[in-house]
Amino acid sequence: MKAPMMILALFGLSAVVMAQEGTAKTEGQQIPVEYYTYATQMDVAKVISEDQIPDVCGVEPIRMTYLDSKGNQHLLEYEVMGGCSNG
Repeated sequence: MKAPMMILALFGLSAVVMAQEGTAKTEGQQIPVEYYTYATQMDVAKVISEDQIPDVCGVEPIRMTYLDSKGNQHLLEYEVMGGCSNG
């Protein structure tokens, strides 16, 4: 019962996150933040950096910077369930 409710909550939070826009500065240039959806076509040749999964009991956004197969740099934000080591 909890799993279907969690999935629905993730869908709702994803819609809110996708509605936000942002950019990040990397090596002196602005890189637009892309927001992951299930329809996102991924082309990851090399991961440059990735945020650590936070130690919280809930869904949190994290970011991954990567290069695609053409050498273009991307900044992708997506949501993960926190580590929740406190139970």
